[in-house]
Amino acid sequence: MKNINHVGVAVADLEAARAIWDELLGQTPDVEHVATQRVFAAMYPCGIELIAPETDDSPISKFLAKRGSGIHHVTIEVDDIDAQLARLANRDVRLINKSAVPGVGGSRVAFLHPAAAGGVLVELKETAKQDKHGESGSDE
Repeated sequence: MKNINHVGVAVADLEAARAIWDELLGQTPDVEHVATQRVFAAMYPCGIELIAPETDDSPISKFLAKRGSGIHHVTIEVDDIDAQLARLANRDVRLINKSAVPGVGGSRVAFLHPAAAGGVLVELKETAKQDKHGESGSDE
């Protein structure tokens, strides 16, 4: 485990939320569709991520229906997500994802169940490896 990478904020309307956050932060986010989570994500350089549902059955839609807009998760950066997931599983830490799934910007992510962290949803994130030209590449 390295450091906090970002804090995810669930929003119902990405454009309306961006009107507030763009002005508040004085930054423009990178916006991306994350098909595996059925969301649109707006990642600000300062480490705030706005996440809005793509569909009514996405995990963010369910979160918003239950809790409304607000902090959704804290993301911790890791060097080797597979090793961290194995370590946590061996310690009987409750995992939502037993293996990594694709995340924003070509990263690999996995979520720990909120019960494993005192009610906080924790995301582990392994950033995409960069080749010598600074482009994302696979390990193959």
